[in-house]
Amino acid sequence: MAQVAHTRPQNRPTGSLFATDGRPHPLQDTLMVVTGVLGVLAFVTAMFHNLHLLSSWAGLVGILVGGYGMWISRTTWERFALIMGIGSAAVGFYLGMAHGGLFGGVIS
Repeated sequence: MAQVAHTRPQNRPTGSLFATDGRPHPLQDTLMVVTGVLGVLAFVTAMFHNLHLLSSWAGLVGILVGGYGMWISRTTWERFALIMGIGSAAVGFYLGMAHGGLFGGVIS
């Protein structure tokens, strides 16, 4: 046979749930979790007008961490999880900015 199919053996454990290439990606997994937590935090706190500082800062940091995670991600599943976290962080960030912004929005 001229071509040989190179497939990964199915009995070998993978590095993590999202590492579909069979190699562990601890930094990418950490960035996914941090982005997801910040995204959920920003999204939930954006629903409360008086928590705009928390939602806007958590959203901004979540967008930046998720952007770096996208830059170094290796698999499609990592990118999918990062996009979900970045999206929720962005919604929380924009709503936090609309409710008062990063520095309180104090008008004298």
